[in-house]
Amino acid sequence: MSQAPARYTRVAVLFHWALAALLIGTFIGGELMVREWVPNRFTLYQWHKTFGILILVLSAGRLLWRLSHKPPALPGDTPAWQRAASHGTHWAFYVLMISMPLLGWAMVSASSLPVPTELFGVIPLPDLPVAESEAAEQRFKDWHHTGAKIFFALFLLHVGAALWHHFGKRDGLLSRMSLRRR
Repeated sequence: MSQAPARYTRVAVLFHWALAALLIGTFIGGELMVREWVPNRFTLYQWHKTFGILILVLSAGRLLWRLSHKPPALPGDTPAWQRAASHGTHWAFYVLMISMPLLGWAMVSASSLPVPTELFGVIPLPDLPVAESEAAEQRFKDWHHTGAKIFFALFLLHVGAALWHHFGKRDGLLSRMSLRRR
């Protein structure tokens, strides 16, 4: 059995931070675009959808990379419940990063509103082959919103755990995902 590397590969680190930036931007944009007082809401919707498709594509790439490259091992003194929580959280992230964009895409595809999705404001995205239905649109919307809440809770857990390892345990775990090489 091969030894796990001491840190994540450069590609894994770039996937992580690019997705983190897109996810944070998508979450903030998603919260703002539904507020009546926000100007340019249509533009926010289009960027939210663009970021969602980028998240879908990058998440698929990240998952393929993860399946073909062994991640660094957790510290040997990590309790079993923390190992399970870490692995469960990471796999839940993959499920959400792939399903959330698909649910959003299905939601707009089921909508009867004739609003095209244009990635980056210029690339038309075709609708998914789902029936145009107010009930289906609402179901996809509910699932999308529920997924966003779950994702946000997992995000807080993930960041909290990383900060606890860095400042509390001082075990160097966070440095494995650093953009800078030591």
